[in-house]
Amino acid sequence: MKPRFVSQKVFMWILHFRHSLLYAYNWYLRSFYGMKLDPSVRISLKARMDKTNPSGLEIGAETMVTFDSIILSHDYATERHAGAYQQMTKIGKRCFIGCGSIIMPGITIGDECIIAAGSVVTKNIPAGSIVAGNPASVIRSGIHTKPYGRLINNPVSTPEPTNSTLPNTALNETLS
Repeated sequence: MKPRFVSQKVFMWILHFRHSLLYAYNWYLRSFYGMKLDPSVRISLKARMDKTNPSGLEIGAETMVTFDSIILSHDYATERHAGAYQQMTKIGKRCFIGCGSIIMPGITIGDECIIAAGSVVTKNIPAGSIVAGNPASVIRSGIHTKPYGRLINNPVSTPEPTNSTLPNTALNETLS
């Protein structure tokens, strides 16, 4: 399939420019706000990070945060009480945060986790989990991911078919 662009060079230039822009945004969040982000983290330009307590956010290597995601590290209490309500929000390595997800303050998400789109994470997530829903709950555990939360196809153990599970009775008789 041909790209819609005039030439392959233009297409490659746009991809390079996009990656440079995302890297610059990551650098900006680390340098000016003091967020603890690994340089390999990819954050969408439309994702919203809590800039009220930027030092309360830590994101591990090779993690992707997609558009319209909100990651909070503080509950927007008044300035007088702010110290009591600022919490550390940690996201592990090789995670994927789906679009429109909300991660509440003080949450720890383990390594190799996938947060489904639109999930509201209100409690800590163990490593190697897929979570979804509002509030988010674990729907699968024991997974492994590649960089940026791409799921590795784990072999799922399936039971061997037995005579009672085969639909054809003639075939059942020949196997017996």
